[in-house]
Amino acid sequence: MKLLLDTHALLWWLDDDARLAQSAREAIAEAESVAVSAASAWEISIKQAIGTLRGPDDLAAELAANGFTGLPITVAHARAAGALPPHHADPFDRMLVAQSRLEGLTLVTRDDRLAAYGIAHLRA
Repeated sequence: MKLLLDTHALLWWLDDDARLAQSAREAIAEAESVAVSAASAWEISIKQAIGTLRGPDDLAAELAANGFTGLPITVAHARAAGALPPHHADPFDRMLVAQSRLEGLTLVTRDDRLAAYGIAHLRA
C-alpha cells in the first residue's frame, strides 16, 4: 500500500502518540511507501511560527529517519485542489485530497469529512 500522511497522523507517528490507531500504525510500518506532502511541512512551519504547535525542529531529518518521502506540490496538484467541491475549507487538507487522488495514494487521516471526496483513506 502507498500512503500519504495527514499532518496530524505524521505528528502522532513521530511522537509515538497513542492517538494514532493501531491499524494505521501497522499500515505505516508495513507500507510500500509513505509520503508526506510539502503542504504538511508548510502547515507545521506556520503553526510553529505562531506558537500553536510543537513539532520537530528538523522535519526533513525526521522524514528520512523514518523512510518517508517528501511529496512536492505541483501545478497539477494546485489546480486539482482548487477545483474540489467545497466539502472542506482547509486549504492544506484540500491539497492532501488532491495529491492523494492524483498520485493514487491512500490518505491516513482522522478527519472523517475528507471521505466525502471519495478518496482512498485509512483512519488515523
